[in-house]
Amino acid sequence: MQRARIIPILTVDNGKLVKTVKFKKPNYIGDPINAIKIFNDKMIDEIVILDITASKQGRKPNTDLIYEMASECFSPLGYGGGITSFEEAKKVFDQGVEKVIINSAIAGNASLLQEIADAYGSQSVVVSLDVKKPLFGGMRPCFRSASDVIKEDIVAFAQRMESAGAGELIVHNTDRDGTFSGLDRELTKSVASAVGIPVIACGGAHSVEDMNETISATGASAAAAGSIFVYKDRNPKSILISYPTPEDIISR
Repeated sequence: MQRARIIPILTVDNGKLVKTVKFKKPNYIGDPINAIKIFNDKMIDEIVILDITASKQGRKPNTDLIYEMASECFSPLGYGGGITSFEEAKKVFDQGVEKVIINSAIAGNASLLQEIADAYGSQSVVVSLDVKKPLFGGMRPCFRSASDVIKEDIVAFAQRMESAGAGELIVHNTDRDGTFSGLDRELTKSVASAVGIPVIACGGAHSVEDMNETISATGASAAAAGSIFVYKDRNPKSILISYPTPEDIISR
């Protein structure tokens, strides 16, 4: 049996480490490099860095910052934000990143996934499947910091991303982002049962126990979170980088 994957997600905005609520109201946390160094000491298995405003602001990936973060990170690093072409993905890989995470670019160019997978392997291509529930209708894919929502069914969209070359899906309920209301197990299970690639549950994690139980209940291969790893006791006014001990994480 192997220990389940519990993944910290660090969100950055113009080089600063921030944490949002429902992808809005960024709260300054600190320096992402310092946070990575602290996570190194806590022996994390992997980490994800998301530049949450790059696509919305039309910015390309900040390769200088990515290189600095990758150089300091002792664990596998995934990066997402502002990647719109194979050439930009290559530049990100060249900085030492193991996985690229794509969201907004796939709204109009899903063939980018296969192009990257052909060069680096599908295990290196992750789709951030950001999900939002509009006023009318069911859960829908969304892009550009959850500002653009399309009408496609979320499960059908997930299956289409798998067919297009994605090697992994981060299923992120943006309505729960930063709320500590608990991971969306129904959403995660509906996607995990419909695809054959690893699924990561994300959005609203209340605790490590919530993450463990979500993995067990949904078929997800991992769970990811931001707020519970940067706030003490779920208090946005109290910054504290933390990560569970191996004994606190389930084995599968």
